[in-house]
Amino acid sequence: MSVSAIAFTLIVGLVPARSYPAGTEGAASPEARALIDLVHQYLGTDDADQASQRLSEILRRPEAQADRLMEIIKAGPRYGPAPVGVQPSVPVRVKDRTYRYGLYVPSSYQPTTEYPLVICLHGAGFTGDAYLERWQTRLGERYILACPTLMQGTWWTRRAEELVLATIQDVQARYRVDPNRIFLTGMSNGGVGALVIGVHQGALFAGLAPMAGGLDDVLLPFLGNLRNTPAYLIHGKQDHVMPVELSRTVSKELDRLGYAYVYREHDRVHPFAGGHYFPREELPELVAWLDARRRDPYPPHVTVVRDASHLGSFGWVRIDATDRIAALSQSLTDSQDELVAQRVYAKLDASVTRPNRIEVTTNRVRRFTLFLNRELVDVSRPLTVVTNGQESFRGILTSSAETLLRDARHRRDRGMLFSTSVTVSVPEEP
Repeated sequence: MSVSAIAFTLIVGLVPARSYPAGTEGAASPEARALIDLVHQYLGTDDADQASQRLSEILRRPEAQADRLMEIIKAGPRYGPAPVGVQPSVPVRVKDRTYRYGLYVPSSYQPTTEYPLVICLHGAGFTGDAYLERWQTRLGERYILACPTLMQGTWWTRRAEELVLATIQDVQARYRVDPNRIFLTGMSNGGVGALVIGVHQGALFAGLAPMAGGLDDVLLPFLGNLRNTPAYLIHGKQDHVMPVELSRTVSKELDRLGYAYVYREHDRVHPFAGGHYFPREELPELVAWLDARRRDPYPPHVTVVRDASHLGSFGWVRIDATDRIAALSQSLTDSQDELVAQRVYAKLDASVTRPNRIEVTTNRVRRFTLFLNRELVDVSRPLTVVTNGQESFRGILTSSAETLLRDARHRRDRGMLFSTSVTVSVPEEP
C-alpha cells in the first residue's frame, strides 16, 4: 500500500532572532524613500498591470542600479505594529478558495527583528488550530509558528503544496520573517506532506522535520533535491499506522546520497495512539536542531530533480525544457502513470568547481538557466560553463536591475537574489 493510501485511511549553538539593520532608511532623502516604496509596491502587488507600471517607474530612475536594488529588497519592507500571541483561523486565499491557518507570534515580537518561522502540518482528524496549541508550548517564544488546516489532512496533494506556500507568503507579508530560517514539519499525514512538499520546494527551507511520515517509492528520486536542506526524521518502532519502514527507507536513500540528516527511532507507546505519536522526550533534541539550522541561499553545489509539473526555479538553477518526462498528477503521488512508475524524471547537477567555472551534468534536460550573483561568481570576469563535459558558455555577464526585480518578484524570497543569468541549450545525444 502506498504512503498516501495508508495516510488517507486514518480517521484520527543557538541561532537567535536577528535584529534588522535599519541603516539610513529613516534619514533617507525623499528620492531614496520614493525608490524604496516603489520597489516594495512592485514586489508586493498581485495586480499585473500595476506591477508593470511600477517596474517601468523604477527602471527610469538613474539611481535604480542592481546593487542598490538588491540592498533594498534584502532589507525587506517596513513592518509596523502587528498582533501577537495566539491567532486562530487566520484566512489565506489559494486561487479560488479561502483556507485557514493557526498562527502564533511571540509576545516579544519586534518589527525590526527577524524571526524564524515553523510551518507545521497536522494529521488526519485534526486542524491547524489544534496543532498550534500543541506546538506553541513546545517551541516557546523564539519562533513564529503557522499551522494551516487542510480537511482530511491530504497533505500530499498539489493544493496542499499551494496552501503551504501561500501560508508562508501571508505570514511574511505581515511579519518580519528570516528568509533563511523557514522550517517545514508535520506529523502522520503532515509528516508525509512535509516530505512530499519539502522535496519539491527544498531550496526554500532551512530544514525539514517529518514525523511518522514517508514517501512512495516513485518519489524517492526527489530526495536528491535535499542536498542543501537537512532533514530530521522521527518515527516510532511500534507505529502500526505508518510503518516505521517508511522512514527507514527514506533514511537509507539519504545515506546513499551522502546527505546530512538525523534519524530518530523511539520505542515508546502511547496509551491511545500506540507507537504513532511524538514523545515529549524527543523534543529537546529536535528544538536544538532547529535552533542551529540556517539556510545557505547560495550553496556552491546544487542538485535538482524535476517532474514536468515542477519546472520552476530551484535555488540558483532552473530546468526550462526537457525530454518527455513524468508529470505528477494533482495528488503528487499517483504512480499509475507509466512514466511516474518508471521514475522518468529530469535531473541537473551544477557545481562551482573553480572561480568563475561552473560544471553541469544533466539527464533528460534540453535547456536550463543559471541565476548568478557576486556570492557565486565574479561578474566582472569571464564565466565558463561546462555541460556534460563540453564547454557550453564563455563570456562576461552583465548585472541587470530588471533581471533582479523580475526574478525577485517571481520567487518572493528576499534571501535569494540574482542580478544576472545565463541560459544554456543542451544538444540531444546522437
